[in-house]
Amino acid sequence: MTETTQTHMTPQDDPHGAYQPRSPEIRAAMDALRGMRQDLFLDAFAYRPLPRREPKGPVSGRLKGRKREYATWSRHALVVAGALLTMMVAWGDGGGTGFSTIIGLVAVAPVLLTLVRPVGAFWLSLVSTVVVAAVGSSYGDYPWPPPSFVSHLLVLTVVAIRTRPRTAAWMWVLTAFYGFVAETAFNSYYGSNAAPMLVLSAILLLAVTVWHIRRQAEEDVSAQQTVTAVERSRRTLLEERTTIARELHDVVAHHMSVVAIQAEAAPYRVENPPEELERAFAIIRENAVAALTELRRVLGVVRAEDYEAPDTPQPTLADLEGLLSNVRETGLAVEKTVTGAVRELPQGVELSAYRIVQEALSNSLRHAPGAGARVEIGYVLGGLGLRIVNDPPPNPSLVKPSPGAGHGITGMRERVTMLNGEMTAEPTPAGGYEVTVFLPVPPVSEGGA
Repeated sequence: MTETTQTHMTPQDDPHGAYQPRSPEIRAAMDALRGMRQDLFLDAFAYRPLPRREPKGPVSGRLKGRKREYATWSRHALVVAGALLTMMVAWGDGGGTGFSTIIGLVAVAPVLLTLVRPVGAFWLSLVSTVVVAAVGSSYGDYPWPPPSFVSHLLVLTVVAIRTRPRTAAWMWVLTAFYGFVAETAFNSYYGSNAAPMLVLSAILLLAVTVWHIRRQAEEDVSAQQTVTAVERSRRTLLEERTTIARELHDVVAHHMSVVAIQAEAAPYRVENPPEELERAFAIIRENAVAALTELRRVLGVVRAEDYEAPDTPQPTLADLEGLLSNVRETGLAVEKTVTGAVRELPQGVELSAYRIVQEALSNSLRHAPGAGARVEIGYVLGGLGLRIVNDPPPNPSLVKPSPGAGHGITGMRERVTMLNGEMTAEPTPAGGYEVTVFLPVPPVSEGGA
């Protein structure tokens, strides 16, 4: 009993608790009334101008100059055309007299108001319908005289397009309520067009609602595709970084192992080495083993469960000829050009250069089948230059869609960024593709220092 008192608020603590309806039907009705109040009463006459249309359609997107400018006003032009149609109906119903012109203006006003105050235009349409029905001269159509009939349908359609499906439903309910009241309380005429109004308006509003739902679904799909593309790019980036970390782990671990072994064997290569020398080599070995242990502990987490370290060393530019031979066997004609004084570079640079050439040639095979490719390697004083360029595909129809295309470029950029290098990847004027990379390498003197 004490726990109940502590966890539940008493009526004295909640002054509004006694007035909250407990029936789900009553709550649903109150929520519906709150929705109607929000859609049709709050800020009913707020200024909401109809925005111009973006010239991105299949027709307007091809227009230029003034025609393209005029195409952005197409929505406004359709509303004005509907207003002119309402005026023509008023003239035809009233015989083109001055009084019919006034009636037409009263019916046209709600249509034009949809351009700036859509919800207010609906209420004005109901008011103008009452006015036209009261002072008009058409006795065969009630409660919507011909100009008001056309005007109200146009207003319902435009407002439904500019708002949301729930607002369209409430407008139709209020239209039906007005028709019911007018029919039962004030109809002393021969004919009634309440049923045609409700049927036609229901069809139009249903069509607009379906259009809203379809457009929302397209926007959701487009947003989901964008999110998927971003996530795919991020995942590819992480996978590439993981691959780089694995390769660097293998490279650094190999060198640290060599340091540890050399430090352990060095004292045995000197006859009667001093005690200080033996102690120094022991410290070097201990530090190398400790660094190797920490390296495996930190970088080892990036390994997959089924990943096995390669038995052979990581590839370098010296192994590039074997890669080109394998590529040539697939049908890609590849030429290699080397300029400058060939020298041994840091293993990280050699490995990254090899992987960049490998990925660039893979992209050539994928996006330009049958085209030739050239690999240019330049050894310069400040580093290493790479240029991989392929010709345009001889038969573009053979190029198949490649989902996830462009992620190889992401991996190459990651490797270049890791080495503080520079990279460009862009189509060539001839229709091919070119990848240019510069990887800086400090001079030996700086490295020694």
